[in-house]
Amino acid sequence: MSQAETEHSLEYTLPYNRYVDSVVFAEEKKKIFYNSWVLAGHTSQVENVGDFFTFDIADQPLIISKDKNNEINAFYNICPHRGSKVEKSASGNKRVFMCQYHGWTFQLDGKLNKAPNFPSNELGKHSCMTKVSLEIFKGMIFINLNPDAKPMAESYGELMESLEKYTFLDSLKKIRVTERVIDANWKAIVDNYLECDHCKIAHPEFSKTFDMKNYHIDLHDNFSCQYSKMTKKADEEQEEHANFYWVWPNLMISIYPGEDGNMTTSQILPLAPDKSLAIYSYYFKDEHITEEQEELIRFVDQVREEDFGLVEYLQEGFNTKAFDRGVYSPKEYAIKYFHERYREEMKDV
Repeated sequence: MSQAETEHSLEYTLPYNRYVDSVVFAEEKKKIFYNSWVLAGHTSQVENVGDFFTFDIADQPLIISKDKNNEINAFYNICPHRGSKVEKSASGNKRVFMCQYHGWTFQLDGKLNKAPNFPSNELGKHSCMTKVSLEIFKGMIFINLNPDAKPMAESYGELMESLEKYTFLDSLKKIRVTERVIDANWKAIVDNYLECDHCKIAHPEFSKTFDMKNYHIDLHDNFSCQYSKMTKKADEEQEEHANFYWVWPNLMISIYPGEDGNMTTSQILPLAPDKSLAIYSYYFKDEHITEEQEELIRFVDQVREEDFGLVEYLQEGFNTKAFDRGVYSPKEYAIKYFHERYREEMKDV
């Protein structure tokens, strides 16, 4: 096959400028992150009336809280008076939220409690902090900034059905959280997650733990699932294998079934064209971590640390003039699927 024929048969990745361009990044926030269901937190963070936590997605600050009716609400962390940010704490428990600028107070569902510089609370749409669509599934709290967002089941019905078999998910609590700013575009981190061609080189312990000759990545509607049996002797009984889910656009869920079933989530939040915030959360049934669970956390953290270096080196390459895009290997079909979904949402950009 000639060089021209070879190049014609290749399939090309997203252009590298999509990973560095500030105009593209701004459009991603509008077209993807303002219109997608995004994991914000977990119900174990708001167990009691008055519990709350704050969460930012694509420069939009939010509050998630439990009100007096035991309902969990999401609303913008912005005062309707003059636009000041209201709550400064990352989490806590309060009877009301108070804006530090002019002293406006708000109930736990975001409704105006008192506006001291106005004679009445009847202020039209300014009588409450702006609500955000919220859904809860298996204890995970998802939000959508689109006020006309379709129910999650319309976009993630297959995923939700797939996770129903893990009955232990409802009993889990968020026990530990680590955050890391990664000097790489959010898509580069997702790309890295969606292939394991690099695993034998970059993740030696992972490659010894799982059967890499029989490593699978299955594609589904708006998500993918990776799995492989652990490398044990044939006569040893194995529990159900772990499943590693990627969920459009920026979420990874790792589920470890068995007697002490548990879960980890990875939220990749866009900060800049070349910077992302990764939030890694660990969920167990009990806050007292066993030695085995500590070993799992150590193992997962090691794999992630190894990936940090890879994607940051990758980001440096995107800024060069060596190539304007990459090519897919035959095993990188999950990345290709992600890029196809990306193109659908971004359309003409």
